[in-house]
Amino acid sequence: MHDITHTIERFEHHFGPAHGAKVYFSPGRVNIIGEHIDYNGGLVFPAAISLGMYAVAKETDGDEVVVRSADFPEQEVRIALSKEILLDASTPWGNFPRGIVRYLKAAGYHPPGMHIYLESTLPKSSGLSSSACIECLMAAILEPSMLKNDASRTEMALLCQRVENEFIGVQCGIMDQMSIALGKKDHALLLNTSDITFRHVPLLPGEYLILIMNTKKPRNLVESKYNERLYECRKALEIIQKKKNIKYLVEAVEDDLHDIREPVIAQRARHVITEQLRVKAAVEALEKGNLLELGRLLDASHTSLKDDYEVSGLELDTLVSAARSAEGCIGARMTGAGFGGCAIALVKRDAAEKLIEHVGKVYQEKTGLSAEFYQCTTSDGVGILSEVQL
Repeated sequence: MHDITHTIERFEHHFGPAHGAKVYFSPGRVNIIGEHIDYNGGLVFPAAISLGMYAVAKETDGDEVVVRSADFPEQEVRIALSKEILLDASTPWGNFPRGIVRYLKAAGYHPPGMHIYLESTLPKSSGLSSSACIECLMAAILEPSMLKNDASRTEMALLCQRVENEFIGVQCGIMDQMSIALGKKDHALLLNTSDITFRHVPLLPGEYLILIMNTKKPRNLVESKYNERLYECRKALEIIQKKKNIKYLVEAVEDDLHDIREPVIAQRARHVITEQLRVKAAVEALEKGNLLELGRLLDASHTSLKDDYEVSGLELDTLVSAARSAEGCIGARMTGAGFGGCAIALVKRDAAEKLIEHVGKVYQEKTGLSAEFYQCTTSDGVGILSEVQL
């Protein structure tokens, strides 16, 4: 459990008395199944998690939003509310707060002057969605009315996605922002990314837990490869649309792949089509309490991501393979964009410690890296935890 008193102390070190400041939490997310589907108009199944980002924030009379982060102790981001807000390469992490301020103003909101101190429990470069985490956190701090209900939280998620797409320049889908804005403890979010409709599905694995396994591999290729896969999926859709009236690639079926002459483009489309079927089957399995079937679907998802979508790699494959070979694991797969980051495993609670030891040993021997493991729980979405009373 994160000690918020440390975050408050750091806030006071930089900004002075914290009395009257508010404490916020924004969760990370893990995608249970439905990978690389959100930009293809399909169903995804993420859950907000108890690892995330905390903030202590206090409104000021000034005309600036000033942000500091425990991850970048020597840097301070100052955002003048009365001036045009542009990208600044000198503090890349500060572009997320800058983008949120810019797009809130463009949407007609009036962000106040603010002092903000951030502290994260999310492992760096893990694929647990730290970018959407900070985006939603900043939006919640600077426009608390967005926390009011599901409709306003959906508006928050869409604004944060625009920041990512148009300001930061990463063409992500809406899954990360929606799962962080609308998370619900003990549930996953079944989200239709084509029309932003959703429902919460109970995620209570009983004697099982979802173990997150971090490769600790730097993820240098993610952005370029992500945009490459986006292009490949669009190309597959364009080819299929010449013979079939569909709007999104997930509406295609495997028979449509015969029209695609380029093998790589066909592989990408096959993953999208089959992964969408796995999402539907996974929700059905959960609702029936059939966790063995859920585990089988996780395994199949990883195989598809490895072979058809080619976004895995030695490190992720090693973690997944080692977990599957251990007693008490009924399924495992990579989660997130890939090329490093994290995998998840569905594991019996009483077997988790032994499995962690086994997987860690195998992984170290094969890759030379030390994996990290997190037995975290599901979480509510971004929100205010408390007000500082000193």
